[in-house]
Amino acid sequence: MGGKVVITGIDTNALPKLSSAEQLELMKRLKNGDKDAREKFAICNARLVLSVIQRFRARVTNTDDIFQVGFIGLMKAIDNFDMNQNVRFSTYAVPMVIGEIKRYLRDNNSIRVSRSLRDTAYKALKAREDLIRINSEEPTVDMVAKKLELPVSEVAIALEAISEPMSLCDPVYEDGEDTIYLVDQVSDSKDSEERWIENINLKDALSKLDSREKEIISLRYFIGKTQMEVSEEIGISQAQVSRLEKNAIKEIKKAF
Repeated sequence: MGGKVVITGIDTNALPKLSSAEQLELMKRLKNGDKDAREKFAICNARLVLSVIQRFRARVTNTDDIFQVGFIGLMKAIDNFDMNQNVRFSTYAVPMVIGEIKRYLRDNNSIRVSRSLRDTAYKALKAREDLIRINSEEPTVDMVAKKLELPVSEVAIALEAISEPMSLCDPVYEDGEDTIYLVDQVSDSKDSEERWIENINLKDALSKLDSREKEIISLRYFIGKTQMEVSEEIGISQAQVSRLEKNAIKEIKKAF
């Protein structure tokens, strides 16, 4: 049963995995109207939806519902994905899946928002999706406001009004064994002297690491890249990145 997760009757542990070449071939076929290829491509990318819904689990009681909503976002991403853009499908699809889930949560939110604010917010969300489809990247509020020909402040207020309140127990990052929650990211400007001492200790600890370990810690914790992204950037395996990272963290902890 290790790693088995059943969502809406689907054993995600048994989902097929595709190589980049296989995904590309399926994408070409589905863009030419092959319905079987479209279905297979969607099923093979169901793990992507599962990875996204982890961050929403603290806010919902029925994970199956959220998975189905996220799957709708995945299907929209499949249908709208432009193969001519120099971007990976997963990079394009994740914001679409997140957007679909957030829209569902907003529509089922018990907090009442005025009709005019909600209308402005939905127009902004539609403009955001259009910009993502065109540019294959997340647009800024300025870009959305410019497309709608509205003041930036008006768009920002509307989006804020329909945003879902977050719990301090919401996970913001997961990487295998480690989960970082929102509460871990809350900072306090008090005890500045203690913070100053901690910064000195951290700087001293980092100076004792070798160059490769420093680079990994910088990419992982100061820039925020995943282990896979780090492995691709510096040219070593993810397992090596994990081993070097754990060793570096162990050395840093000694300094404290």
